[in-house]
Amino acid sequence: GVTFAQAESSAKFPAMPLSAIAAGCVDAVRTPRQIALALVELAGHPYVSGAPLEKPEEAAEEAPAPAGEFHKLLALLKHRTGVDFSLYKPNTVRRRIARRMLLRQVARPAQYFQLLRREPAEMDALFDDLLISVTSFFRDPRAFEALKKKALTKLVKARRGGEIRVWVPGCATGEEAYSIAITLAEMLGPAAAGTRVQIFGTDLSEAAVAKARLGRYPESIAQQVTPERLRRFFTRLEGGYQIHRAIREMCTFARQNLCQDPPFGRLDLVSCRNVLIYLNAALQKRVLPVFHYALKPGGWLFLGSSETIGSFADLFALADKTHKIYTKKSAGARPGFEFAEPARDEIPRPARPGPAAPPADATLDLGKQVDRMILANFAPSGVVIDADLQVRHFSGHTAPYFAPAHGAASLNLLHLAHPGLAVELRTVLHRALKQNAAIRKSGIVFQHAGGARTVGLEAVPFETRLSGERCVLVLFREEYGRPAAGAVARGQTARSGTTPPEARLREELESTKQTLQAIIEGQDASNEELKSANEEIESSNEELQSTNEELQTAKEELQSTNEELTTLNDELNERNLALGELNNDLTNVLHSISIAIVMVDHKLAVRRMTPAAERLFNLQPKDVGRQLTDFRARVEIPDLHALLRQVIRTLVPVEREVRGGDGHWYSLRLRPYRTLDNRIDGAAITLLDIDEIKHTQERLEVAAEFSEALTDTVRHPVLVLDSELRVRRANPAFCRTFKTTRAKIANAFIYNLGNGQWDIPQLRRLLEEILPQNSRFEDFKVAHTFPGIGPRTMLLNARRIERGGDRRILLAIEDVTAQAARR
Repeated sequence: GVTFAQAESSAKFPAMPLSAIAAGCVDAVRTPRQIALALVELAGHPYVSGAPLEKPEEAAEEAPAPAGEFHKLLALLKHRTGVDFSLYKPNTVRRRIARRMLLRQVARPAQYFQLLRREPAEMDALFDDLLISVTSFFRDPRAFEALKKKALTKLVKARRGGEIRVWVPGCATGEEAYSIAITLAEMLGPAAAGTRVQIFGTDLSEAAVAKARLGRYPESIAQQVTPERLRRFFTRLEGGYQIHRAIREMCTFARQNLCQDPPFGRLDLVSCRNVLIYLNAALQKRVLPVFHYALKPGGWLFLGSSETIGSFADLFALADKTHKIYTKKSAGARPGFEFAEPARDEIPRPARPGPAAPPADATLDLGKQVDRMILANFAPSGVVIDADLQVRHFSGHTAPYFAPAHGAASLNLLHLAHPGLAVELRTVLHRALKQNAAIRKSGIVFQHAGGARTVGLEAVPFETRLSGERCVLVLFREEYGRPAAGAVARGQTARSGTTPPEARLREELESTKQTLQAIIEGQDASNEELKSANEEIESSNEELQSTNEELQTAKEELQSTNEELTTLNDELNERNLALGELNNDLTNVLHSISIAIVMVDHKLAVRRMTPAAERLFNLQPKDVGRQLTDFRARVEIPDLHALLRQVIRTLVPVEREVRGGDGHWYSLRLRPYRTLDNRIDGAAITLLDIDEIKHTQERLEVAAEFSEALTDTVRHPVLVLDSELRVRRANPAFCRTFKTTRAKIANAFIYNLGNGQWDIPQLRRLLEEILPQNSRFEDFKVAHTFPGIGPRTMLLNARRIERGGDRRILLAIEDVTAQAARR
């Protein structure tokens, strides 16, 4: 099979960190071969390490070309979401698709394509997974501090009392936008009310934008935000924090496609950090001119640590190389970019013509016209160049001083300058930039239009007001009062003739000029070679930049996965705490009861027991996991193994009485062990100590036998009645005296005995009135004529006996008829 190490080390396999993919897929069960096959098909490579991977025949017959499957997935995703991911970094997209395949346990891209068509929810899940939302408050604090010193300080100073506009594309859940808002609020201080701050946060994910609008974040942000800022700008809620309303009102969040939708305008700052790393070169070339268009003159661009402006050095000037802070340059021509066509219902209607603007002040217009005339006729000609010697502005009539060279068009001042001025101009600029001071030089003679002209040069360095860009103003002053060197030489020659030394000096001067010109041309050739070498270095730098972006993207993905794992870890910790508390409760319950309980699994291995069970079954805590049948219990339980198997199989509890070796009696109860999902996973054994109950029962049985024998031995009739006056027992003397049997009078109502012969008023009074009030009475005389027996005079003795809610009446009858007759 193909292992992960082989797949990652293969030169033909795309650069996908499989460990990063597998880290977020802990619940997916796939073999390394299936993972490798899925990634290879997504990458469009049919082989790994030169050895073909075996595929199931049915999958090989149905699956189309791997590259086609990848593009079909992207086309389906674009149709669903409106976002074209084909221009994103392909390796990143493939990794995220492979991750979703692993989570859904799908082995082939063709199967996943069908799954996407069947389940729109999976399409939304894939879309959210492709939009890697990795952000935090004050991410990279050093970069934020550099942004504050380089850009925000100047913005606050220039816009105090006005408006500051910031755009954060790819804002994710809004932490970066709120970080900038908090920083500006701190810098503005009490003047914040007079300065309007508008921060626009945009992202492709609707869910992320919704969360950003809400401004609620977990307690973990306390590791990113200082305690002082938490107190000042956050409100503590249950389970987290929420941004104060004043900060939320500074920020506006919306869904936007950076590559298609029009940008915001008149911006002072664009903070686009770690967004370009997900776009390929074509999209980056489309996005960067959009930023240039959206920014005000001198506006700031803030990129991620692995991002650069690439080939757009003519649009942005580098302000901080370490933290990737740039300023907008004034481009000669507007950079071209395209936006997606708006939907038909979104096309703005033409505005109705309003009233004409009032005419400008005539005096003000006249002043401007006079100023332009004075500048055109009396001010020296000049140009403004940047630190790269690129011409940014022309002023006045500069044609005599410039002679563009052959070849590619260039605005470099040294390439445009007249050959006779190039050397002096280079010297003056070098000294001005080095000393950062105005440098002047007069009496420079050069040939123009067949004659000699004398000019003075002046270079004045300065910085722009808002962006702080370093520029140089170069002025050309015509010196009409000083004769040209050539004219002076010709006048002297006319008067006195040319002496051989003077001619030799002129020849040496001309030779020196030619030598200097050759040196300049050689230097220009060297510059061309250096330029070619620089282009090669830039090409290599772009390749390294691309690699760096790939690494940064992988880092972002790993961070996203790490955040998911952190959340999962927090949930597991909470569950572990709950389980720990539950385990403690269960342990205390088991140790606090004196009942012997043993729990076994389906293999009859001990899983838990109480201290009482340890004594009866000869167990110890270390015996957990061993077979219960391996121990000899102190209680005689025949066929315990078979009984446990029967309970697990039939789910019918078993209960019986067993006796220990010391003669103790126990009640054995076997019940199935049920899990929370109603699954049988063993049995529970319970032994209740019933020895005292057993002995009490025996004593009661002996007492019952004694009482029955006693009543049977008494020569006088005796009846035992219950609480309802029903006969529970009659002794033989009663049956002989009243000529009946026990079977006839068993459970009979006393007043119904012998066809109602015992329904005697005195007896009723005795049993219903006297006895309930007194627990006993003696020698209650009753005279009654019984059918078949004749008149009888009886002395009744009764006693009420109550035990545990059970009431009995013991009625003894003494026949005193003979005694009454003698009297």
